Amino acid sequence: MIRWGISAYNHDASIAVVDDNEILFAAHAERYSGVKNDPNLNQDIIEDALQYGEPDQVHWYESHFRKNIRRWWAGQQWKKNDFRERLREFGVDKRIRYHMHHDTHAAAGLFTSPFDPYETMILVIDAIGEFDTTSIYRGMYTAPGLSSGCMWSKSYPKSLGLFYSAMTHRIGLKPNEDEYILMGMSAYGDPDRFYNDIKPLLKQNVHRGVRGLLPACNSEQDHFDMAAATQKIYEEEFRKLLVKSKKWDTTNNLVIMGGCALNCVANTIALEYYDNVWIMPNPGDAGSSLGAVLDYTYDKVEFSPYLGHNIPGPYPAQGLLNELMDTGIVGVANGRAEFGPRALGNRSLLADPRGPDIKDRVNEIKRRQKFRPFAPVILEEEASKYFEMPCKESPFMQFTARCKEPGMFPAIVHVDGTSRVQTVTRKQHPGLYQLLVAWRDKTGCPMLLNTSLNIKGKPIVNNTADAKAFQARYDVRVL
Repeated sequence: MIRWGISAYNHDASIAVVDDNEILFAAHAERYSGVKNDPNLNQDIIEDALQYGEPDQVHWYESHFRKNIRRWWAGQQWKKNDFRERLREFGVDKRIRYHMHHDTHAAAGLFTSPFDPYETMILVIDAIGEFDTTSIYRGMYTAPGLSSGCMWSKSYPKSLGLFYSAMTHRIGLKPNEDEYILMGMSAYGDPDRFYNDIKPLLKQNVHRGVRGLLPACNSEQDHFDMAAATQKIYEEEFRKLLVKSKKWDTTNNLVIMGGCALNCVANTIALEYYDNVWIMPNPGDAGSSLGAVLDYTYDKVEFSPYLGHNIPGPYPAQGLLNELMDTGIVGVANGRAEFGPRALGNRSLLADPRGPDIKDRVNEIKRRQKFRPFAPVILEEEASKYFEMPCKESPFMQFTARCKEPGMFPAIVHVDGTSRVQTVTRKQHPGLYQLLVAWRDKTGCPMLLNTSLNIKGKPIVNNTADAKAFQARYDVRVL
């Protein structure tokens, strides 16, 4: 049976296609429209999804009615439920089954994880679902329906995710989009300077912003210091949630989901409390398209992040190696696009991590702030030689690790000496693994800089036309 899961018309729309317990397709609408965090579906993503057959069922990632109740309670406008009508415009006419927002987050994480679903804790942290902002589940505590396994929750307007987004906006960035930039900025700031000013905001409704509630913040250093205080407070609250979750834990398995699960600095703290931590590489609302289906099927699936639009052909490992040896920088657009916000080797800009000028060259291509760090991709068996790894494997760039020789790899080490490491095995990605082995044999270096292949302000490259546009604009070869 073909089931579609949909997350749309709020932000970062996506579709997942599942046949029984096999994920056939999952992609972001933004990759097709070219509009960053596009909340709307479009004909192109619908057509890619339809390649796998007409849906027998359609599942929605949240309860529209309960969300409207919260909107009404908060003094916001009640919105008409016209989702079925919108799907009909694309030629899809099916009754829609609605799921609870945090349940879809939890299901997406639990049923893609390698853990026993009956023996796993789940922590969901985001801005807001319908009413819930933070939830702790004990796996399949009772069945069916993950909501029956929810052990504790926090409700709107108290929200750790809204707090982080409000502070993102306060320092001049885009809320619900640039939170990862705030995380990177925090390493440059003094966390104590604004701490006492910011901490009380946790007890307030910050849904409409915090501009009138904080001291002046005008200079770059002010922004860094506010970012540092925000990150410190978030980590303190995150620790409290980990301690609370341990009350029900019996196996040391933890799944973290929700938009806040992209905070890789905080994620690393979880490994102090749990032996095993899983974060599905698309933990935000877009990933809940998959979660909506899994909350219904209630069954494990074999997961790979390479689920999106396909650019056919063998992985060009030799061509990539040749270009890296020649210029030090190369783009790759091959195979199926990653489902999630991070490029993991199929839509990546790769570079030599050793050169002192590489970081500046890549920043110039990406047109981004110089203070932002880049991530390394490394052979899993070599990772512990170069990084103080908090865990053996990190295939989705979800944890930070201190670099043992930061002076050797200036392009991938942040100002605080850490890196957001991606590890690779032959099984996970044969082509990328082959490239890294060949690069190591040629240079003695088992890693490369890996960042997303995208034009500034645009989503990650999706198809061949996008790849050609990137190559033409930045004069960087894309294979």
